[in-house]
Amino acid sequence: MKWITRNRPKIDRIACPWLIKRFIDTEAEIIYVAEQDVLRKAQELGATPFDVPHVEFTHYQDKCTFDYFIEKYKLEDEALTTLSLIVRGADTDAHHLAPQASGLWAISAGLAYNYKDDDELLEIGLIIYDALYSWAKHLKHVKHTQNTTDSLFLDVYHKYLKHQKEQGKKTPSWAKEIKEIIQDQIDINMNVSLKDVSEELKVNPAYISREFAKHFDNLSFGDYIRKLRIEKAISLIESTDYKLSEIAFLTGFSDQSHFTRIFKKIYDLSPAQYKKALKSKIHPKGKISSK
Repeated sequence: MKWITRNRPKIDRIACPWLIKRFIDTEAEIIYVAEQDVLRKAQELGATPFDVPHVEFTHYQDKCTFDYFIEKYKLEDEALTTLSLIVRGADTDAHHLAPQASGLWAISAGLAYNYKDDDELLEIGLIIYDALYSWAKHLKHVKHTQNTTDSLFLDVYHKYLKHQKEQGKKTPSWAKEIKEIIQDQIDINMNVSLKDVSEELKVNPAYISREFAKHFDNLSFGDYIRKLRIEKAISLIESTDYKLSEIAFLTGFSDQSHFTRIFKKIYDLSPAQYKKALKSKIHPKGKISSK
């Protein structure tokens, strides 16, 4: 089979060809062309397009094209499930999904910077994903260090954390600061990332991701940011005449359907229903409860 996608790949457009070649069609031909030529060339060459808008093999819901291939071909493999979280986290900038996502993004961006030939980049990328798969399949639980002193210190450290939790540990300083940082950034740029916040705080992003929900109403970093975006959207619905598509754009959602899905998940009704209730002078906030 021939598969075709946009040129200058980084994450999904390297990960998907690896998945195709290793689990779906070992003889598959991967073709990279300019974005505006993908659908035309796909028809000319009899190739299946992927990771471009308005085709079957592309992003869906909050997932990426790699996830769709796994679902479409029913690839039931625990290592692939692990790998899919890493790929999705790196590809959608949701680095909280897996500790390895930031590393994959950094390596992929560096490779794309160093290699300008897409086919050469793919060959090197296949090696990277072979290594990641082997780690997920055979080495995920292997510790980098077997030093007994390190293990002893870690054991003491975890006992200390447990004791602190039992004693009712106070809110850490980073958790107090993070609300202000997020609010400051979200007022300027609705696409606040865990990486940006961690750099400003000078706290490891993996630690923030792991501890975040304890101090923010059991919400993950991503869910908390989405909640703030929706609150901003509600403010715009109530105070402006912007179209819902414009509000979706202004609050950092990829498109109106994504905005509607997240809004409905939080408030059990769509933005359009919310707006209609406002116009009928029946304030929707009196009828809904945030999840």
